[in-house]
Parts: sequence; C-alpha cells; structure tokens
Amino acid sequence: MDYRAGLFVSNLVFRKLKCVYVTQSRGTMAATKASKEQKYDRQLRLWGDHGQEALENAHVCLINATATGTEILKNLVLPGIGAFTIVDGHTVSGEDAGNNFFLSNNSIGKNRAQAATELLQELNSDVSGNFVEESPDKLLDNDPEFFHRFTIVIGVQLPESTCLRLGSVLWSASVPFLVCKTYGLIGYMRLVVQEHTVIESHPDNALEDLRLDQPFAEFKNHIQSYDLDSMDKKDHSHTPWIIIVAKYLEKWLSEHNCQPPKNYKEKEAFRQFIREGILKNENGVPEDEENFEEAIKNVNTALNPTKVPSAVEDLFNSEQCNNIISQTTSFWVMLRAVKEFVHNEGNGSLPVRGTIPDMIADSQKFINLQNVYREKAMQDAAAVCKHVECLLQSVGKPPESISEKDIKLFCKNASFLRVVRCRSLGEEYSVDSVNKDEITSSMDNPDGEMVFYLMLRAIDRFYQQHSRYPGVYNYQVEEDISKLKLCVNSLLQEYSLNVNIKDDYIHEFCRYGAAEPHTVAAFLGGSAAQEAIKIISHQFVPFNNTFIYNAMSQTSATLQL
Repeated sequence: MDYRAGLFVSNLVFRKLKCVYVTQSRGTMAATKASKEQKYDRQLRLWGDHGQEALENAHVCLINATATGTEILKNLVLPGIGAFTIVDGHTVSGEDAGNNFFLSNNSIGKNRAQAATELLQELNSDVSGNFVEESPDKLLDNDPEFFHRFTIVIGVQLPESTCLRLGSVLWSASVPFLVCKTYGLIGYMRLVVQEHTVIESHPDNALEDLRLDQPFAEFKNHIQSYDLDSMDKKDHSHTPWIIIVAKYLEKWLSEHNCQPPKNYKEKEAFRQFIREGILKNENGVPEDEENFEEAIKNVNTALNPTKVPSAVEDLFNSEQCNNIISQTTSFWVMLRAVKEFVHNEGNGSLPVRGTIPDMIADSQKFINLQNVYREKAMQDAAAVCKHVECLLQSVGKPPESISEKDIKLFCKNASFLRVVRCRSLGEEYSVDSVNKDEITSSMDNPDGEMVFYLMLRAIDRFYQQHSRYPGVYNYQVEEDISKLKLCVNSLLQEYSLNVNIKDDYIHEFCRYGAAEPHTVAAFLGGSAAQEAIKIISHQFVPFNNTFIYNAMSQTSATLQL
C-alpha cells in the first residue's frame, strides 16, 4: 500500500474512532446529567442548577463527629456537597456508639473521624470524604492555614477557648464559621462571617414588578393595542388582568388629575370602576368574567408604587458599592452597575424583573404580554452589562470576568439583594463590646431563650475552671450546683449585667451532665445544614448571628449578640 494512502486510511480510522469516543463521551455526560437531575430533582426546584453546582464545588470541614456533627454532615452529604473533611482526635467510646447513628459497636476504639467518614460516605457516592486524626487545637498550633481551604468550617461541641482561637483564624481568612452545640435539651448555633452576600434571597410574598404606575414605552404600546369596548365576549373575558387594570388606570388618571388611587376609599372606587366594565347579558345581568374578578382582587398589589427598596438603597450607599477596586467581589461590582443604571437608563427604577404571575387569559395574549416584560428585562440587563464592563475595565480586569448569565440573574433579583454581616466571636466575648442592650432587654422575660445563652456561657466558664462539665456523673450533681452558680454570678458580674437567672436553670444544666440527646442533635443537625447550604449557595438569608433551640418548650429564637 502506498505510504500516503496508508496514512490517509489511518487518519480516517482515527477520526472515526475519535468521533465515536466524543459521541460516547457526550452521551455519558448527558446520561450523568439526567441521572443527577433525577437524583436531586426536589432540591433543584429550590436552588436551581447553579445552586447545586455551588454545592458540588463546596468543601466542608466538620470538627468533631459527635451525634450533632454527623447529623449535620448527613444533611449535607445527601444533597451532594462536593467533599467533606472531619477533624477529630477522639476515639469512639461506648457512649458515642449509643447516641450516634453513624457509629456502631464495631467502631469502639477506632478514631471517631475515620469511623464516621466511612459510614457517611455510604450515603452518597458522589461525595468525597476525608478525615484528619487530630484535635483542632493541635492543628491550630502546627498549621492554622489548614482551615483556610474550606468553603465553611462547622465546629461542634467545642470549648470556648478553641472556638475563640479558631474563630480568629477563620475571621482573618474570611472563611465562614458555624459553631454548634447540643447541651441536654438546648441547641445552640452561632454564625461567624464577616460579610455574606445574597443575590437570591427568595423572599416570601414578594410583590410582582409590573410597573403599572410607571409603564415603559413598550408596555404602553402594548396596552394601546387593546380596545376593550370593541371586543367580542370571548376576547373580553380572556384579556389578562394586568391589561384590564392598566386600561382602567389610564381612564382614572385622566379623570383624577393624574393621581392614582391611594387610600382605601379611592381603591374601593377604582374596584367599582373596573366592576362596571364587566359585560352584561341582554337582561342587564353581569357576565361571569373571571379575568375582571382577578383584576379587582389584584388592585392593591397592582397599584403598589415602583421604587427602590430601602434595603437596596442602603447597599447603594455603602462604602463597598461606591469604592470599586481590583479586589472588589463581583456582587459589589454588579451592585454598582445597577446603581448607575438606576441613575441613568432606569430613571430612578431598578431593572425590570421580566416575570409576570399566572392569570386567566388565552395563551397568545399571555405570551405576548410576557414577552413585553421579558424583552424589557433583557434590554435593562444589557444596559447593566455595559456598566459592568466599564467598571471592570476601570480597575484593570477583563470584561468577561463577570458573565452575562450572572448579571441577568443579579438584575432579576435586584429588589431582593441582602448582605449579612455578623460580629466576630472576639467582639461578642469582649467586656468592652458585649451587646449588653440585647441581653438585658431579652432578659425582661426571665424564661426566654436568652437565659440559655447565658447558661451555656457559664457552662464554658465551669469547663475552663474545672476541665470538665458539671454533673457528668450523678454523684457530682449536688456539689456542682454551687460551683456552677459561682460561674453564673462571675459571668454576670464581669459583663456588668443586672439580670437574674433562676436557680431552677442552674439545677437543670447540672442535671444535663453535658449529655447530647439524639433528638436534639437531629433537630440541630437539620437546622445547621440548612444554614450551611445558604452560605454555600448564596441563596436564602442566613440567621444573624445566634440561634437558640429549647427542646423543652419546642421554641427557638434568633439573637443578635
């Protein structure tokens, strides 16, 4: 065979093989994606593909695989975090095996991190599990930067001194830290994060962005294309309620000196005005037009004035928004771009969200109306994109460093942006910066959740002084009551807190004996995993900054300390 012909045949075979390989690879990728969509179907409806991707890229560090710790990880492994690392220098005891579903009798004597990792990994083959057989204190002594690599660090059942040391290291590295503790029938969480930005806060009962009070040009033209008076019955009863309200608002404004209905009396008159537009049969009886009933029902929300929410205005006025530098994160660059849009193209309004609610209408009318809003949203997002490009170029960064997809998502959620800033543990524990007002005002109710926070602080003080927790053994309970009372009094005195803690709570905490009941651990595990997912996905708003759960009364409270 001629050398060139042989080479040609070889190349042809290679191309075919390559084509088959690529086709198979694409087929495998598509199958994997479909499998994941099926596996994570319900959660994808909550936080979308991008939220799931953030989860799959996350590396979570858990310190101490106690009952609470493994419950938290269980609720992160099941939805598919990318990887976890357990840091725990303890060996498994009989007590561990008795209250921890992820440890068995066969685990006794093994390292707790290793034993828990093996069983947790069985829950989800997509998740990578690692363990370190060291105490967090030893790691902080030898390699504090070890903790910098994680998306979030979750510390469980840690003594106060370790919490403060680790909290300081993570604070300076801007790594979120979630402190969790189950103590008897009390659950405690503390979120420590310098700044956490939320684009998709998913607020309950969010108002639609319809712009009926400030219709944009394309919407005005669309409204004009409808003539309710000359429509037949079918079209009249299938006109979207947004159009109905807009048409009658035009008439109202022309008759009321361009002033929209504002108070209850005026809105009732406007509802009646719309009601009179319902078609009547030959006997003068109003027809059953559900779209008009929908319009009447939605008058209140439809007439809501278009304005920038005060929370977003506050963000516009912040230092991070107004001082863009090369280190500024994409959230603040996009926020500044939106601010510039509001002051220029937006004429004082945020970008149009581009969505409308479901309503009674024929398909074509609904789609046409939806497209008007959608196209305006795309125009507004394109204008914001230009502002983003200019800002990035001004600080020497390439325009593509923030994707168009991210900017569109930001514009869609511009009304719901949130930034959570927690105080550091050092600030909370310092005598000079303790939040005395919050503690004192909360203690007006002597049986509220604040008393449990103070008791947990006193328990930590007891541990510092005695290197053990009170009442662990029955014979210690009585003698530890007076010792714990001394710790409570010294805590209140040190912070100059003029509050009273009932003796009943001191007795109760001694009887707890530092137990970690699985029922409370399971509840806290679900709550902590939920907050960790909020931090990882930058969706939904995490609590700020302390959460207390009282299993005795099944109540909880969030405190800002």
